Amino acid sequence: MTARAAAKRYARALFDVAQAERIDFETINGELAGVAAFVAGNEALQRAFANPAIPAARKRAVLEQLLALSPVSPVVSRVLLLLADRDRLGLLADVADAFRSRLMDHQQVVRAEVTTAVALPADRVQALEQGLAHVTGRRVLLDSRVDSSIVGGAVARIGSTVFDGSVTTQLEKMKQQLIEAE
Repeated sequence: MTARAAAKRYARALFDVAQAERIDFETINGELAGVAAFVAGNEALQRAFANPAIPAARKRAVLEQLLALSPVSPVVSRVLLLLADRDRLGLLADVADAFRSRLMDHQQVVRAEVTTAVALPADRVQALEQGLAHVTGRRVLLDSRVDSSIVGGAVARIGSTVFDGSVTTQLEKMKQQLIEAE
């Protein structure tokens, strides 16, 4: 099983337990993301947790000390200790990402990115969010980027779906049509 698949399984199990015990998903998401960010920010700790030469018992002891300093909810603590016992702490960032994705799916929220040639005013960003929400049937969290190479228009990405309305793409299509017409 790939690391990503294993992380999804742990995240799904955590989500199911939280749902069954009626625990606030946002709290769990925040705690899990906080621990993952802490580990990612500490290179030595990250290397130690990912190192198969270090026994799982020693990793668990380090994790228990960290949890004593900064306690988290019991369900998150159990998952972290389970990861330590199974020597899977290297998956922590992937588990946090998979849990966040599952939570967003549960909340009917999707992330999108829009790229434009110039910065968009807030009202245009909101209009794009509403338009994309209408297309997807979900609430959209939109990240906007500026890339002057697209000349004008916009390119929106939702997952693997791309809506390309850039001037550059339109010019390329026209060029291709002219070449084919000759």
